[in-house]
Amino acid sequence: MAGSSLGTIFRISTWGESHGPGVGVVVDGCPAGIPLCQEDIQKYLDRRKPGQSKFTTARQEGDQVEILSGIFQGKTTGTPISMVIRNMDQRSHDYGNIMNIYRPGHADYTFDQKYGFRDYRGGGRSSGRETIGRVAAGAVAVKLLDSLGIQVTAYTKSIGPISISPEAFDLSVRDTNRLYMPDEAAAKKAEKYLEEMMAKKDSSGGVVECIITNMPAGVGEPVFHKLDANLAKAVFSIGAVKGFEVGDGFEAARSSGSVNNDGFCIDENGKISKKTNHAGGILGGMSDGSPVIFRAAFKPTPSIASLQETVTCNGEETEIEIKGRHDPIIVPRAVVVVEAMAALTVADLLLMSAVSRIDRLASILKE
Repeated sequence: MAGSSLGTIFRISTWGESHGPGVGVVVDGCPAGIPLCQEDIQKYLDRRKPGQSKFTTARQEGDQVEILSGIFQGKTTGTPISMVIRNMDQRSHDYGNIMNIYRPGHADYTFDQKYGFRDYRGGGRSSGRETIGRVAAGAVAVKLLDSLGIQVTAYTKSIGPISISPEAFDLSVRDTNRLYMPDEAAAKKAEKYLEEMMAKKDSSGGVVECIITNMPAGVGEPVFHKLDANLAKAVFSIGAVKGFEVGDGFEAARSSGSVNNDGFCIDENGKISKKTNHAGGILGGMSDGSPVIFRAAFKPTPSIASLQETVTCNGEETEIEIKGRHDPIIVPRAVVVVEAMAALTVADLLLMSAVSRIDRLASILKE
């Protein structure tokens, strides 16, 4: 299987299946000397792991990370960082009834068409469990960005028809509710909505918003490695993402140039700044110094207990009620995955930008 690697300099390769012995990742190209320990990785994995509430799968996994290489005396060595997370609570028998059936909304049919074979136990590489390696690698990227003063913060913007209110936005409450919404009132409404969907044996989608702050201007390449293009590729690679937008996004199509253009000014520190941020912090594929803001739309969880029409791999029409342990909504556990993919993208482009100018390269060589 090709396509399990991401990045140019800061490069990751994920591996493993949902019901195999474990999943993991190899991070290559991470600079030496960054403080890093198991706890730095674990706190991100804990945000993603299952069994946290009734709105996530009941699969019980500790998701304990083992760092196999690349760390010595609490710092990165510059060599590949290899990490593994063992699968401890597989119930492969839950999937015996779909061995020869294509689940609606899943990659069963397309996997069969591509490879002529598929791991039907939880979806194999198409399972959401594959994102564990991304989150572990993203935690490493976050440590790199922290050393440069750059922060990546994602949260749930909406669930179904329930959206957070700009007036009630409070990032401090994001981690105090099970849906990772920075709006306490909206979180309560969303929980009630999800309970109604669960009672109907149905699921819901939602939107995750991410903000990257303290980004220097000029990060990103002008053509094929644009910051927004690479962010889009990274985020779209998350299995359930169906939409992506930066800044005003699709609203910009209904705007005018006089409104959408962000006027430049000199701020109180004497630096070039912008009066507005309709562009979402990116101009010409490069960061412009403003916060980078993007959103990812997640489809409803396709594994639902309601009766659905489908076909078998032999071409016979049938119906299916999906059993097993599944999230009624993907969004809350995907928040940290979006953060991870954003951090990986920015870390890679920052390292690429380090050699964009001869004066900066010369200053590095003089040190």
